[in-house]
Amino acid sequence: MSRRIVVVTAVHAPSAPFLPEAHASLCAQELPGGWEWHWVIQEDGTTDAVTPYVPDDPRVTFRQGRPGGPGVARTMALAHADGAYVRILDADDRLTPGALARDLAALEGDRALGWAASRALDLLPDGSTVGFPGDPAEGPVERGAVLDFWAANDFRAQIHPATLFVRRDLLVALGGWMALPASEDTGLLLALNAVSRGWFTAEAGLLYRKWEGQVTGQAPHVDPAERTARMAVVEERARALGTFGWRYPAAG
Repeated sequence: MSRRIVVVTAVHAPSAPFLPEAHASLCAQELPGGWEWHWVIQEDGTTDAVTPYVPDDPRVTFRQGRPGGPGVARTMALAHADGAYVRILDADDRLTPGALARDLAALEGDRALGWAASRALDLLPDGSTVGFPGDPAEGPVERGAVLDFWAANDFRAQIHPATLFVRRDLLVALGGWMALPASEDTGLLLALNAVSRGWFTAEAGLLYRKWEGQVTGQAPHVDPAERTARMAVVEERARALGTFGWRYPAAG
């Protein structure tokens, strides 16, 4: 695999105007010598509304496809993810300076780690930021630790899934993102944690934008019946993976 980090972004028309800010946060990243990033933007649909906001940058690939939700869009983007690592970046979010380099250092420094994540800050409409209580300490995240916390805290993980940085081969082996209308990234996080150790960086790596148009703020996202069903499938998948004996890295 090339010495490349592929940043994967699912986008739909309402979030497209934020793409230039996401691009600026990528351009501000500094990587070790020989490493580069490639941004794959996958529209969840085939409209004319996103293209005007896609940056004119040779490091950016833009694709479109049938609408199926952000998980489907990200998984389709893997067809163009020609790097050793994949980093999630939602269209309306921004990376903090040094985020990619910190994640890369963690996984390059320990080949037994399958993924990395970092602290996230809510980015409010007035430009201020707010942190989350209960962030884990910086260091390794043992297998099953995220699931245990999530199950004991009303299905809320102590790690934000929008900060995931993962080995591409492991991501593909797990099938990408879950086929759910929401919580597809939480499902991936718990699956990763079921089969591999990770790393958490205490320094903020993501500004998570809060705005009235975001999908997670809409009524269907918090519908009790749907949420219960989503969480049941997410938990069952993670627990099944934890019992089958498959681990990353595989025993030599």
